[in-house]
Amino acid sequence: MIIQKFGGIAMQSKESRVHCLHHINRAIQEHGKTVVIVSAIGRKGDPYATDTLLNITEALQETAKARDLVAACGELMAAAVLSSELKEFGIDNLLVYGPKLGITTTEHFGDAEIIDINCENLLYDLKDFDCIVVPGFQGTTLQGEIATLGRGGSDLTAAVLGAHLPSSIVEYYKDVPGVMTGDPHIEKDVKLIESLSYGEFLKLLNNTHPIVQIKAAELARKHQLTLHIRNVFSNERGTIVYPNV
Repeated sequence: MIIQKFGGIAMQSKESRVHCLHHINRAIQEHGKTVVIVSAIGRKGDPYATDTLLNITEALQETAKARDLVAACGELMAAAVLSSELKEFGIDNLLVYGPKLGITTTEHFGDAEIIDINCENLLYDLKDFDCIVVPGFQGTTLQGEIATLGRGGSDLTAAVLGAHLPSSIVEYYKDVPGVMTGDPHIEKDVKLIESLSYGEFLKLLNNTHPIVQIKAAELARKHQLTLHIRNVFSNERGTIVYPNV
């Protein structure tokens, strides 16, 4: 099986999500099963992006628990939308969220730490479904309350599930061809780096806007996962980050 994570740009519109559907279908054909993790739809300024939801009212600044509940809604909506569109596309799937997802966190709302992973429910569901869709960026506390994992937390969800499910590959879908020699949005003549070791990859991660969350990349290295960073809008190979290279 394989883990696939689709970011906000991939989820941004009906047209962009069609590309997600084709990548998921291809993954099922090639790997048999896939667990799909999604970020909230779009980026700052888009109606359902996390930053937009958190600015509904300034009162949310006063209550971290309520703020996390609102923040988590972005990924929950994205997961529900993609699950429904997958079924419409002809791919039967299961939407899994909340305590059933098995990610238990501290009560440090807004930047919770994962304290336990239990994938028994997912493994059981994978017997009946080739595709499971889950919201990224969140877990539940021991009291059953939603807590978010900090900025870039959906990347961490993908790495965590990759480490605890029978998968050695995690695909991250972006709006760039892969890991580049510079930022293609602001620089010219940048080139794709086709393969990297973890040592090389971690040195390239920008602390402000890393292509993969640094915490997620470090966890993936610890568990010897292969990362595949690809452009959601094409079938090009992208960048492979290999363990032990």
